[in-house]
Amino acid sequence: VNMALVEVGHKVFPIVGVDPTDMEAYADIMPTLDFEYFIFPFLAHAVGTLVGALIAGVIGVNIKMRVALIVGIFFFIAGVAVNIMLPGPTWFAALDILLAYIPMAYFGGKMAIQFAKSND
Repeated sequence: VNMALVEVGHKVFPIVGVDPTDMEAYADIMPTLDFEYFIFPFLAHAVGTLVGALIAGVIGVNIKMRVALIVGIFFFIAGVAVNIMLPGPTWFAALDILLAYIPMAYFGGKMAIQFAKSND
């Protein structure tokens, strides 16, 4: 889910003159990019976490919320690492770190619990 949304973002908002495989070029240009270039990265992080947490929650028999939040913590750690390796605007880092991981994992866990209740 995460990489699919990132790839869609590259097609919808291509960064002209930057090789998508060159992380150094991305690190150099990230602080200069406009808002629209951060829509798909945020969606990738948030939706990727939500789906991962939902799947983990559905699989986790009696510990749905716990496994969903564990997935969120792993995504959070990866998100912090990406924000360090590819520093963008401060507003994006704050939005990404605060909203894309733990809250989405929580929602994924709640959805898994509701899914389990509806199948009982």
